[in-house]
Amino acid sequence: MNKLEDWIIDCASGPFGSNLKVECFTHDGFPIIDGANLKEIALTDNITKFVSEQKARSLSKSIAKKHDVIVTISGTLGQISYIPETSKYEEYLCSQRQFRVTFDETKVNIKYLTYYFHTKEGQKKILSFANYVGVPALSQPLPNFKKITVSFPDINIQNKIAHFLTLLDDKIKLNNKINAELENMAKTLYDYWFVQFDFPDENKRPYKSANGKMIYNEVLKREIPEGWEVGTFSSYIHQDKGGDWGKDTCSGNYTKKVSCIRGADFPSLLGHSSSNAPIRYILNKNSSKVLSYGDLIIEISGGSPTQSTGRIGYINQHALDKFDTDIITSNFCKAISLNNDKALYNFYLEWERLYKADVFFNYEGKTTGIKNLLFDTFVESYKIAIPPKNVISSFYDNVSNIFEKIQFNSKENSWLQTVRDFLLPLLMNGQITVSSEY
Repeated sequence: MNKLEDWIIDCASGPFGSNLKVECFTHDGFPIIDGANLKEIALTDNITKFVSEQKARSLSKSIAKKHDVIVTISGTLGQISYIPETSKYEEYLCSQRQFRVTFDETKVNIKYLTYYFHTKEGQKKILSFANYVGVPALSQPLPNFKKITVSFPDINIQNKIAHFLTLLDDKIKLNNKINAELENMAKTLYDYWFVQFDFPDENKRPYKSANGKMIYNEVLKREIPEGWEVGTFSSYIHQDKGGDWGKDTCSGNYTKKVSCIRGADFPSLLGHSSSNAPIRYILNKNSSKVLSYGDLIIEISGGSPTQSTGRIGYINQHALDKFDTDIITSNFCKAISLNNDKALYNFYLEWERLYKADVFFNYEGKTTGIKNLLFDTFVESYKIAIPPKNVISSFYDNVSNIFEKIQFNSKENSWLQTVRDFLLPLLMNGQITVSSEY
């Protein structure tokens, strides 16, 4: 048995909250780690918060480097990831909710160690010094973490197990990379059709480039193709479905088991990661909130100073097939059904384009410190070009296979993650071994 402190070279907590205030955040610069980056074994680079280089250097003890291990101190406890060699940034600043640890890699494989702390046994050891009064937090996190005792095999065995598990994770990452490229293809095609107006004309030629007739529109202050209309997103919407949170156990009249999509689950829903939505129990009378093929989910509360509300996700057949239960969305989101199923990806990509352009910052209000999207105001007032139904239908036919492939890859990732999580404790406790070829 070893104490972790036997292998630790250096460690430090993130800065005090008073040293890293919201007003310090910038749109780019020195990356800040938060809980959203600690959902996988390896740190994910979906960084949304930054500070200036000068500010980060003033908090140098809290700067983490590649191969460091990051642990959550408060909030969602049990999160632990290592910073891989392939990370986008050379250095990261921990937030006040984490601490960083540098291990002696001649004695312990950091991947193996991180995998271990994702097992039930490892999680139990971290959470053994948690305090759940108020905001969940680890009590004296660094001293207690150092005192954790573990029984790890020889470093060579650690290396083999870590390598094998990494192969599974690498396949998951490859699928995620493919999905990102596929979505970029869809977005490029959308831009070509609906921003540049080079959708195929009746002779299969690019409309605008082939001198298709363009009409100047006074409302949009630009030319649009002849036959197109100007309207709002509301013209696409058939109905909306409110969110629900229900209860975490089956009790009383709360008996309908569902998976609940939150804003944090959007990357998984869209095929960018492998996390799973939580299981909840809702009233049977709220079954009308269950999501169906062609629905869209929009985050209407949350965001941050550098990220607006208005994130969007879509539901297609593979998205539905990823879940063993019916799905709903949380009450921080709103789901909508369209009056034309074939407008699904047209609506999604136009909304996503506006989100990337920061349009939704102009349609937010605040309630008790939480930002809320002024959804009704936006969908009823923001003017957009509305293509004819035949163009919308043709676009759907061109991109639906792309989005189905994205969701297929995501479903495969869920299976790979299930296999990995099944093998993980068996490998750690020696019930199964890795072939010498690894």
